[in-house]
Amino acid sequence: MDSAYDLGRSRAQRVRADSFLVSEIGRSGADCGGDGRGIGRAGSAVSLRDAVARSASGTNEGLRVLPVIDRNAVPEAAAAHAVPDAASLRALFASTVPGTVGFEEELLVVHRGSWMPAEASAVVAGAGDPRVKPELPACQLEIATSVHEKVTEAVEELRSCRALVADACGPDLAVIAAPVHPLLDGPTALAPTQRAAGLGDRYREVIGRQLVSSLQVHLAFGDADCTLGVYHALRDVLPELAALAGAAPFFAGRDTGLCSVRPVVASELPRQGVPPIINSWDEFADDLAWMVRGSTLADGSEWWWELRPHLRYGTLELRVLDVQATVERTSAIARFVHALGAHLAYQHHVRELPPPAPSWRIAENRWSALRDGVRGELLDLRTGSVLPTRRRLHDLIDAAEPYAPGGLDDVRALVENPPVDQLRALGPERVVPWLAEVFTA
Repeated sequence: MDSAYDLGRSRAQRVRADSFLVSEIGRSGADCGGDGRGIGRAGSAVSLRDAVARSASGTNEGLRVLPVIDRNAVPEAAAAHAVPDAASLRALFASTVPGTVGFEEELLVVHRGSWMPAEASAVVAGAGDPRVKPELPACQLEIATSVHEKVTEAVEELRSCRALVADACGPDLAVIAAPVHPLLDGPTALAPTQRAAGLGDRYREVIGRQLVSSLQVHLAFGDADCTLGVYHALRDVLPELAALAGAAPFFAGRDTGLCSVRPVVASELPRQGVPPIINSWDEFADDLAWMVRGSTLADGSEWWWELRPHLRYGTLELRVLDVQATVERTSAIARFVHALGAHLAYQHHVRELPPPAPSWRIAENRWSALRDGVRGELLDLRTGSVLPTRRRLHDLIDAAEPYAPGGLDDVRALVENPPVDQLRALGPERVVPWLAEVFTA
């Protein structure tokens, strides 16, 4: 995932975190570049950079110039394969460009006809693109987009990458976006890599059962304290986001009765599900050092929670979302997540975010979300009052919409007509060929 995401930093048409400065805009609140150019349903959409600047300066006029740290100057300790100290972490998460976004998407290669897993190596080689790389299971590959100022551009790059891997399949193979393989029962072969061998030594047969695929959204905030604030705010709403994206009702050829069985499979490994509260960057550095020192994990990449500060990119990586069957569904969810991040960043800067909730309360909601999806109910994390999940999602969409050029009617449609219903209607046998058919849609 690292090479393709970093590659985007050198492309002229995309953001460079080592050279970008936010320009001041006119007092009228007009164009600020990037995602700020679009028009929302109720007037001008607000970009993340605009929101951060306005709240930090205490005015609704103009934008301040945001300091940017040279990416090359961030200490090597901030890389995923070392243990960063608190100063390195703060520098890394302050070095990004606020509002930029990128995706990673895990996909499965299958044989046409039997629709069972197939080796992904030939498809990766046929694609011949550093944004397409093999994953831990031998039948899985990953797409990693470049860094974008506009979430719509990131979606279009994802669309083109899906077309690329589909073309590389030939007549006998297909690629599907499935959170788990609907028919497979039991462990699957791992890729012949040193990393896979190391994980096999530590996690034994369990690692071979981790044929799970998610959509991972990277959000940058350009401010270390803001990043932690939004981390805790997103942590509170992981169940709502999981319910929205739930798309894995089948396992081993049967209907599990769940909207997404993926987190159940993933929970066989440690450091899954709702992430811990991070009170400070010092605490986070100490926790990582403690685990690496004791060989509990090899490096920070094994901090596998459903939301994490990414130790190479300086982003928040949202990992709770099931991979989506089509690009259109991915677009709806990703645009919502991007806008929600901007809304929460604004709330951080005006000091309106609540303190983080206990992990066990969020986990209770998380179970309801994976079981019932948008048709379920969630508990208010502070009062315990019961609210329909659909109502919670519509409230979040309403709050995020001012930051979403073009509005969020597409994600509202997913709330009312959840994709899992269509999957369930097809059944486990018919759903895999359908997933192959709509892969580039």
